[in-house]
Amino acid sequence: MHVLVLGGTTEARALAESLHGRGERVTTSLAGRVAAPRLPGGEVRIGGFGGTEGLAAWLREHRVDVLVDATHPFAGTISFHAAHAADLARVPLLALRRPGWVPVAGDDWHPVDSLAQAAEALPALGRRVFLTTGRMGLSSFAHLDDRWFLVRSVDPPQPPHPPRMRVLLDRGPFTLDGERSLLAGHAVDVLVTKDSGGAATSPKLTAAREAGLPVVVVRRPPVPEGVPTASTAQEALAWVTGPASGR
Repeated sequence: MHVLVLGGTTEARALAESLHGRGERVTTSLAGRVAAPRLPGGEVRIGGFGGTEGLAAWLREHRVDVLVDATHPFAGTISFHAAHAADLARVPLLALRRPGWVPVAGDDWHPVDSLAQAAEALPALGRRVFLTTGRMGLSSFAHLDDRWFLVRSVDPPQPPHPPRMRVLLDRGPFTLDGERSLLAGHAVDVLVTKDSGGAATSPKLTAAREAGLPVVVVRRPPVPEGVPTASTAQEALAWVTGPASGR
């Protein structure tokens, strides 16, 4: 069996490691947007496929038996390409998506559907912004020259970006004490995040709740209609290696 994992997430690495450990052939595809990605076991390819037709051709050429879309919950374009390519190549497809975050008592969340809407919400919420949406998409906030931004990302961002900005290069998981210190040390009064889910970056939500800060939460895009989903690497492994995949 040959499994292609569209990766870049913790769950993708865990699934690839499990499949590799079982002796299955697994190839993880990474987009190449991170300079030094954490590589999983098995084969690794870096770079795009050339759209839907390119991915479908790769699936056929490399005799892929199962395709797993384990990309970031906000990598919406590749997810729809994967759904179309899987149909063209007649390969079973599974979407591996960690559960989204759920607000609890004391949270002051302001859900929005895009980074542009997040930028629109900021003037009414705060002046010192902790922006944790990654380096892609900073152009949505570039016009806010009366706000100050603390931007956290794995790699340095490129312009356009907010003119008043400090960049913090770091990679999760993050600790609650660390997030508390970050908010207090930079006098942050509003947090902006994507609903990525998972525990690695969730301490910032707890720290914001404790500090009484508003949180602008960008909702994640939906999984393409009709694509089965798994919420953990273990669930995905059972699907891939069991009868559910339809192989």
